[in-house]
Amino acid sequence: MNKSICVVGAGYWGKNHIKTLHGLNSLGGVVELNENIIQSLANEYPEIQLHGSIEDAILQNYDGYIISTPAITHYEIAKKVIKAGKNLLIEKPLALLVHEAEDLVALVKENDINAMVGHVLLFHPAIMKIKKMIENGDIGDLQYIYSNRLNLGKVRTEENVFWSLAPHDIAIFQYIIGSIPEKISANGSSFLQKGIPDSTITQLEYKNGLKGHIFVSWLHPFKEHRLVVIGSEAMISFEDSLDENRLKYYSKKFNLESGIPEKIDGPVRTISFDKKMPLEMELEYFVNHLEEKKPKVANIQNGLEVVKILVEANSQILT
Repeated sequence: MNKSICVVGAGYWGKNHIKTLHGLNSLGGVVELNENIIQSLANEYPEIQLHGSIEDAILQNYDGYIISTPAITHYEIAKKVIKAGKNLLIEKPLALLVHEAEDLVALVKENDINAMVGHVLLFHPAIMKIKKMIENGDIGDLQYIYSNRLNLGKVRTEENVFWSLAPHDIAIFQYIIGSIPEKISANGSSFLQKGIPDSTITQLEYKNGLKGHIFVSWLHPFKEHRLVVIGSEAMISFEDSLDENRLKYYSKKFNLESGIPEKIDGPVRTISFDKKMPLEMELEYFVNHLEEKKPKVANIQNGLEVVKILVEANSQILT
């Protein structure tokens, strides 16, 4: 690829960026403050440059920068990179406040750079396959879409389950539907920690009668990552928590020609898709589209839309 990318932040997810970029021969440098992590990186990747500040890294003129620090720091770090005229990918969410996200969008336009947001599941081969099938008319008119992201998983104290898990599904809904919801209704329950919801349901209504919901919880007896898409002619399900047969096409619908709903219960078939890792596909896309001012997938405008939906729904959940 012959590009040099600098990763800002070598924490839990930053390490995945570093490893993947190295495998793509595109890792140029890392910004990190933790001395132990710096030493570990120096031993594992002796050929890259290590920086103690974003200001120092910007001076090195990398082809692109990836901000993989805690979400609360995204805005301030991204401003410095954008104002320096550098291309960047900001991990999700773009920002925690709508006005900060809007400011970053304006700065990107003003400085004429490429900016993406790390909604990695938009690069999942199965999600890409679903979008293509919908566009091809394989399920007729899209009518309803829902997602369950459930687990007896890691419970956080600094954010609620909605901010922790729902950004994935909101981004997927935006990617598949291509428009923002006209109405949002959300509620949540706090059982483990007062004021920190551990289970939420968000209902979304779009133009032309399309509806959907997102159910997230880290207080659930088993793991379930399921996306269901219902059309006028057929249905699709994707269950990422399964080991095999994860993507299925259902030839099922209701015929209303006689005035009485008649169930058409056709066959179910498994759909194959590329097994490539979403993060690798995301970073390949970022590196290959560095000169494209507004990439088609996961651009900063999409990131702003996700933040707006997150903030609106979260305000209802916390009331």
